[in-house]
Amino acid sequence: MPSTPSLPFDFGQIAVPFRMQPGLRRLGAGARHLTALDAGSPMWREKKRVFDAGASRLAVPGFDEGPIVDAILARGRTEGLATADEGPPELAFEQDFALLDGTNTTLPWLCVCVPSHWAPEDKLGQAFAAVHAPVADNPALLAAAGQLVQLVTGGGEWERFVWTISPSGRFDQHPGRHARPEWPAENDPSRFAAQCFFRAERQTFFPLGDGSRRAVFTIRVMLQPLAAVVDTPAKALQLHGALASMSDAVLAYKNLATARAPLLRWLAERH
Repeated sequence: MPSTPSLPFDFGQIAVPFRMQPGLRRLGAGARHLTALDAGSPMWREKKRVFDAGASRLAVPGFDEGPIVDAILARGRTEGLATADEGPPELAFEQDFALLDGTNTTLPWLCVCVPSHWAPEDKLGQAFAAVHAPVADNPALLAAAGQLVQLVTGGGEWERFVWTISPSGRFDQHPGRHARPEWPAENDPSRFAAQCFFRAERQTFFPLGDGSRRAVFTIRVMLQPLAAVVDTPAKALQLHGALASMSDAVLAYKNLATARAPLLRWLAERH
C-alpha cells in the first residue's frame, strides 16, 4: 500500500472556502527540500520503471543538464541524505524536479517520474503562464505569473502544497502511461471512501546557486489511503468544507465532479 513515511500533510493547508491560489510561503535558512527515497519502496519501483525506460528526463536542444544534476545532488548532501551519493536524482530522492529560468520564465529541463495527470513533455520549454493555462479558475494566477517567477527565482527558498483525492493508488499518473481510473461503483459512502486515496504534493523552490536567476523546482508526491488520512473529526470537517466550496470548473479539473457527493456524505459521517 502506498505510504508517506516522513512528512504528514498539514491539513491547515486546506483552505475553506477552496480557492486555486499560489499559496507560497518563504522557507527559513537550513530548510529541507529533499527526502531520501527508500530503495524497494512502492515509489522507488515506479520511478525506476520510468528511469529504466529513459523517460524521466527532458531538456530543450543544446541544454547541459550536468550543473543542475550536480546542484540537486549537492543539495542532498547538504541536507545530510546518504542517497545523494548514490544518484541518479530519480532514485535518490522522492522528489521530481524542474528547472525554472527567471530570465524568460520557461522550463528548459524536467526530471519527472510520477506526475499527477500531466505530461512533462507537453511542458518542456514552455513559459510559466502557458504551463498553468489549463488550471481551473486561474485568472489571478496567470495575472501574477511574471511576479511569481521573479519571486521564486530571486534567490530565496519557498514552498507550497497542493492536494486532491484520487481513486488510484499509483504514484505515476502520467496520462500517456496510465489511463485515469474510474471512481468506485459503490453507493455506500464508507465503501466508496475505502477505495480512495489522498494525494498531496509539497512543492519547493531553491536557487541553483550559480548566480543566475534560475531555481530548482521540487515536487514530492505524498499518497495515502483516504480513510487513514482523515483520522479526526476536525480533518473531516476541513476537507468537507473545501470539497463543498469547489467550483464546477475546479471539480472538473481535479476529476472530482462525480465523486464529490459520496465523499461529502462520508465526510459528514466522520465529523
